[in-house]
Amino acid sequence: MVNLNKALIIAGICSLTTSLLHLIIIIGGTEWYRFFGAGETIVELSRQGSIYPGVITLGIALVFFGWALYAFSAAGLLRRLPWLKPVLIIITLIYLLRGVGLLPMMLLSPEQVDDFLIITSIISFLIGSLHLAGIRQMGRTLQ
Repeated sequence: MVNLNKALIIAGICSLTTSLLHLIIIIGGTEWYRFFGAGETIVELSRQGSIYPGVITLGIALVFFGWALYAFSAAGLLRRLPWLKPVLIIITLIYLLRGVGLLPMMLLSPEQVDDFLIITSIISFLIGSLHLAGIRQMGRTLQ
């Protein structure tokens, strides 16, 4: 029986969910952009019917989808993808840095920190921690 990496499977599910959420935001339109913390420029462009917010959001969704594929590949659910180790490390670092990046902002510009930013930072840190746990579990097999 194959020993699957549960931490990376959960991390992949989180990235896949994030990808799908971004697709739903495109469908939801202006109010969804506003609710999920898009800047006022994106919200206004969406309100005006511009394709720019949708294109950007689709790009973001594709990035998260790719991250899910790499987590699933490293977990043993998919075939081994190219550059698996360095890509997985970069994904992990991005999630962790996104999570802890809030701390300097809280010190330097506390007026810009809102509940949405706090929640998404915590979620990012948790997903990054899952990736890190999964990488540690893999040990030398990630080579």
